[in-house]
Amino acid sequence: MLVKRAEQAMIRAKSAALKSVGLTPAQYVALFELERQPGITAATLARTCLVTPQAMMILLKSMEQQGLIARSSHPRHPNVLELQVTDVGREALHAARERVDPIERRVFSVFPAKELDVFREFLTRFIEAFEKE
Repeated sequence: MLVKRAEQAMIRAKSAALKSVGLTPAQYVALFELERQPGITAATLARTCLVTPQAMMILLKSMEQQGLIARSSHPRHPNVLELQVTDVGREALHAARERVDPIERRVFSVFPAKELDVFREFLTRFIEAFEKE
């Protein structure tokens, strides 16, 4: 329950910050990953963002309509579409980062570096416990 409460608190804070930029948390994460990995496919992006391919397709459709992303055919595989962040998407992402970064700094600043390392280790072990099943 504590993990869920922490997640919800972070989502509420980020949602409020992102609203002024016109992005949802899901769009922010997708743009962040697309900037990191230009040209990836929707399937790869869905796995990276931890959502189903169907959910990603719905998200990408709205992002494309907003002009945040563009899809183009892969040079060697015409049936595969690559995703790119547009200039509009890049501007929105950078504006969003200016609002989200202070939230993340505020949260992580309450932990000394050593505690953050332990916290990350605990979360990793928590995740691995489920992945072993």
